Amino acid sequence: ALSRSIQVLEEDLGGPLVDRVGKKNELTPLGQLVLKRAQRIVHEAQELQQGAALLQQGGLGSLRVGLGSGPGVMLMTPWLRYMAEHHPTVHVAVSRGATELQLMQLRERQFDALVVDLRRVDAAPDLNIEFMAEMRAGFVCRQGHPLLVKKRKRVPFDALLDYPMGSTPLSQEVARILVDHFGPRANPAQMTTLQCEDIASLIEVVRQTDAIYLGIVGAAREGLADGSLVELPLDPPFRAGARLGLITLAGRTELPVMAVFREFVK
Repeated sequence: ALSRSIQVLEEDLGGPLVDRVGKKNELTPLGQLVLKRAQRIVHEAQELQQGAALLQQGGLGSLRVGLGSGPGVMLMTPWLRYMAEHHPTVHVAVSRGATELQLMQLRERQFDALVVDLRRVDAAPDLNIEFMAEMRAGFVCRQGHPLLVKKRKRVPFDALLDYPMGSTPLSQEVARILVDHFGPRANPAQMTTLQCEDIASLIEVVRQTDAIYLGIVGAAREGLADGSLVELPLDPPFRAGARLGLITLAGRTELPVMAVFREFVK
């Protein structure tokens, strides 16, 4: 019965879906395309049923979110707290990790949405990319750092290179901005000695050592507010930042809770 169904589908589409070599069957390029589209149809049918049931019940649904390094530091705890206080019955899952891995998981429908630095994302027809905010980047060190002892108004960039430099993996675009601004020695491939996707860990290392943090300044806002951390004023001044955006799959039906998340991120 399965063979007959496949043959009928092949006749309708005008081409073979399966290469039959002895006892071994393999999908043809057309077969792979049909399988991919069929999986998408199955997913959308499931989402339609779930969405219809939720709307009838007046519910918001569930949400699985992936956050990049900077957004993870700034959004994860506040978002979970907000949902616990305002929507306690909604199922929420949040994961942090490398942007490239999270994009793959989004395409596999393991996530409903991502919030990441758009400079690490290539435009693609299957992605909805929505710009959310520009976040200023800078260099941060601990209060009492040797670079601050001289009480100079601005710190020469080359002076930073005498200390460990911590950062998340940076895009090629950001690397070009740094090199154009400060010269070849600012290439992250050579300049960065501590690399980690978890900004909170980097900032804690900076708080306890003479290491310097390079990244979104807002991620260090608590330490800057209580005076334990200081943003370094550089010569020449550094003016760059991360472009944070919300990414979803094109053509995928959004559940009601997505509107709540979008407004919260903004």
